[in-house]
This record gives sequence, structure tokens and C-alpha cells, in this order.
Amino acid sequence: MNKSRRFPAEWEKHQAVLLCFPPDGQDWPGKYGAVKWAFVEFIKKSAESEQVILITATEDHKRKVTGYLQAANTLLSNIKFVIQKTNRSWMRDSGPIIVKTRSGREALECNFNGWAKYSNYSLDKQIPRTIAGFLDIPVTKVMYNGRPVVLEGGAIDTNGNGTLLSTEECLLDSRQQIRNAGFSKKDYENVFREYFGISNVIWLGKGIKGDDTHGHVDDLSRFVNNDTIVTVTESNKKDYNYAVLQDNLKRLSKARLENGRQPNVVTLPSPKEIIFNGQRLPASYANFIILNKFVLVPVFNDPNDRIALNIISECFPGREVNGISAVDFIWGLGTLHCLSQQIPV
Repeated sequence: MNKSRRFPAEWEKHQAVLLCFPPDGQDWPGKYGAVKWAFVEFIKKSAESEQVILITATEDHKRKVTGYLQAANTLLSNIKFVIQKTNRSWMRDSGPIIVKTRSGREALECNFNGWAKYSNYSLDKQIPRTIAGFLDIPVTKVMYNGRPVVLEGGAIDTNGNGTLLSTEECLLDSRQQIRNAGFSKKDYENVFREYFGISNVIWLGKGIKGDDTHGHVDDLSRFVNNDTIVTVTESNKKDYNYAVLQDNLKRLSKARLENGRQPNVVTLPSPKEIIFNGQRLPASYANFIILNKFVLVPVFNDPNDRIALNIISECFPGREVNGISAVDFIWGLGTLHCLSQQIPV
């Protein structure tokens, strides 16, 4: 384990949370009007917890967004704007991953490539260096054997003590959305050790149906403390997700933490299948975000919303757990965690 770097857990103290207000509705065709106000609600609640670093495309866009936030009575003193044109708003994946170092903090730049699926990502590739400049911290390009490494923040989750969660589907598939051709588990584990200070990786299998990222772990399983993982299950045995999530649950039952102990595993339900415009959407309660004061959980006008909120509340006794409507967000194939990236102190 590289003790000069440490990947902090999401529940550790934040300086801020990074968000990006979409300048247009390309990721939410036909729903931008609704999504715009969903963003305002998300930003407003986040700003009640901590500083929000908010990317807007231009000064004119900033003025419009400020008007929206004022209309919603948002705490504007907790909003710090950064002007940066982007292709999309998914800061979990295109934004920097901040690690702790012996001298402070470091922003990791992980060669974002549009999830190995889309070609328009050149603006998003600039975000790590822009935010590192705003924070006045060094930025390091993640390399392995002379190659830039592709890795999105939504593909990994940590307990802050040296254990990391990821999936084989996202990082190891050799036929679809290939991030790093030819990489093995050992190669990834070497990268995690060198740049994130990770000594132990728990590999899950596949992601849920409709996941545009091809298996991000933040729709499946999340650490909620040093030794507890919440993981999503599906009760309908005929649903595609049933077998996939049972396999992940089985893997977790055999997993070990960095200290050799078995993690506590807590199961979350899934909302009923959500179809919009003929497409299955990757709705998941695991896509929550942990802030300094709150845990914000995506909800879907579903009977399981309350069950999921109660389970997550029990996992975070020191934080207020709030549901944020994600019925419109999910048309963009992601929700709260996908749209955000924490900036640890």
C-alpha cells in the first residue's frame, strides 16, 4: 500500500461538493425544463450542508442560474461559481478525484474518455485541472506503464481505510466500453495501490440494467462506514437485475476488508422498473450522496422509497437523511451521486 496517498471515504469532512449546472438539455431530451428545477433543489439542499463549487458554462449562464437559485431562496453565500464550458454535468466521472497526501491534497486526473462510449468529451477532460487550479492544489495524471489510465469516480467506492469496491463489468470487459485495453485485475490493483493508497479490492460482477456506464459500482454497493456496505437487491426473480444483484450479494458475503474481517452487509430494495420513452432507466437508491450534514437519496415516487430511506437513515445516525426526487434526473441515466464529486478538506 502506498502510504503517501490515501483515498478518503465520502463521509469524511468535505470542503465542498462539486456540481455542474447543465447549460442545455442534451442529456435529458424533452425534460430540460423539469430537470433545471430539480438541479436547483439539489443545489439548494447541498448548500445547506456545505460549500457548493458550481460550474456554469459562461458568465451569462451564471447570471441565469443565479436567478433560478434566488427564486428558490438558496443560500447563495455557500455557492462558489467556476466558469468552464463542459460537454455534460456528470462530475463524479469527469471531475477530479481528490486524495490526501503527506503534504495536503492532490487532484487525480483520470483521462476521462466519455465512458468509452461517446465522442464529445474534450471539454469535460479539462475539468480536473480547472478545479485543481480553483482549489490551488497540485494535479497528477494517473499513468500505468507509460499509459494514461481511464477511470471514472462512479466506478469506485472506498471505506477510507484501504479497501475499494469496483466491478468486473466496468473495468475488465474486453468487448464493450473498454476503458484500458489489456488491463488485468492485477494492473488495476497496482494503479489503486499507487495512486489511491488501496491495499484491498472487492470485485463485484455486473451492473444494473440500463446503466449507460456499463457497470458503475455507485448504482450497486456503497460503503456507509469503515466496515459496512449497503448493496441493492431485486425482489422480482423475473427481472434481469435479480440474478446480477444476487451474484453481487454472494460476492460480498465472501469478501474481506483490509483487516481480514468480513464486512457487514445491509441490503437495499430497488424501485419498480422505470421505463421512459421505451427505455429501461437505471434507477437505484444506492446513488445517494453523503454530505457533511445530510445524506441525499434519490427517490422515485415508489413504495420502496420509504423503506430505502429508513434503511439508509439507520446507516447514518449522525446525519439527516433526505429524499430528493430523481424521477426527472434518471432520464439522463444517472442521479445524485453521478452528478456530484466531494472535495475533502
